[in-house]
Amino acid sequence: MSVVTRFAPSPTGFLHIGGARTALFNWLFARHHGGRFLLRIEDTDRERSTQAAVDAIFDGLSWLGLTWDEEPVMQFSRAGRHAEVARQLLASGNAYYCYCSPEELTRMREEQKASGQPMRYDGRWRDRDPKDAPAGVAPVIRLKAPREGETVINDHVQGVVTFANAQLDDMILLRADGTPTYMLSVVVDDHDMGITHVIRGDDHLTNAARQTALYRACGWTVPEFAHIPLIHGPDGAKMSKRHGALGAEAYRDMGFLPAAMRNYLLRLGWGHGDDEIISTEQAIEWFDIDAVGKAPSRFDMTKLLNLNAHYLRTSSDAELFGLIRPLVEKTLGGALPSGAADRILRGMEGLKPRAKDLNELAAGAMVYAQARPLPFDDKAKAQLADGRDILTAAKPVLAAVGDWTHDALEAAVRDLAERTGLKLGKVAQPLRAAITGSTVSPPLFEVMDILGREECLARLDECTS
Repeated sequence: MSVVTRFAPSPTGFLHIGGARTALFNWLFARHHGGRFLLRIEDTDRERSTQAAVDAIFDGLSWLGLTWDEEPVMQFSRAGRHAEVARQLLASGNAYYCYCSPEELTRMREEQKASGQPMRYDGRWRDRDPKDAPAGVAPVIRLKAPREGETVINDHVQGVVTFANAQLDDMILLRADGTPTYMLSVVVDDHDMGITHVIRGDDHLTNAARQTALYRACGWTVPEFAHIPLIHGPDGAKMSKRHGALGAEAYRDMGFLPAAMRNYLLRLGWGHGDDEIISTEQAIEWFDIDAVGKAPSRFDMTKLLNLNAHYLRTSSDAELFGLIRPLVEKTLGGALPSGAADRILRGMEGLKPRAKDLNELAAGAMVYAQARPLPFDDKAKAQLADGRDILTAAKPVLAAVGDWTHDALEAAVRDLAERTGLKLGKVAQPLRAAITGSTVSPPLFEVMDILGREECLARLDECTS
């Protein structure tokens, strides 16, 4: 059997962290088994579905690198096919017209609640002749679900889950206005798309029993199910925005790398021994849905940041430069000045260990991108005011350095500190402020080496003239 999985979000908002993990697990399972990963947009809720949300889903999946193998299926466009299946079930005796009015259904539920019974449709039109239908009531079509026995779901994550059929009522397939319900649309689409494995959140576990009854009524093969536990916050509570329940685009804007996000989401509920750093190639090789745990996983922003820092350190300088260049130019308000690109690339090895995300990396790279006159932060201004004499003394010393390298520059400044009876830091701090515009930067002599003689001496001139 060729594996076919799907990710089927509703376009009513962004691609949140739980949806991204579900998409990742489906994508990895398909790739691991040499199968196909499909995308379906469940846009049947026309009031809440928006094109902006559809675009955000496409954008988020593309950013994460979760490419789908066929054109996305738009569920609403298939409403005619869904209704056709409902009518086929009606013709085969596996569904029936229900003429209950909304008021009648309300009374039924109130009576059930008052007597302590479960509130569900009682099947009163299941075996009645449509000739008895009241005038003026447009019927719905309901599935004639099995009432006896059990429905057993052999779930790849949850194990064997058993539902008493008596607890599952005859669900509506087609509404009175002729529109299909979610349950009908999902089953028809999964069948027509050839889905072999349905991997989704465990909040859909009860749906699996109802959908199994519908598959069997249609005479179709029931797919295999895997219901993965939800993601909680670090405090064990349901995931919310304060925990990091944000859209994929928010994590991109926060400076996370797609590879780091894939690695982190992979480890939310799935593991491979003690391995924490898992490349995408390894994930495809190792991943199988049976290794997903039953317990909810906990989202930890600190772990995500640390993992992202690792991927920053191990990414190529050229790749990172391409990612931060737009951020740097946005801060500058225009294109990089001449020579800045080469300086940033040379300085990348020193910048990477100091950053946990692309925004921090871009901020660090400003030391190589700023054109004169430099902007100075408040602490740098204080250093410049207190260290003006030191900077004046340092200018000729640095100008006399023949070999403008890290080691030669450090030796010259150390010699100046010894001759003036000052500690190295006392000399280096005003120099750092003059050269970088800040009191925090990559190692001073590394920065000076990369900036070069002309630029450094020009920056010193501006601070002492």
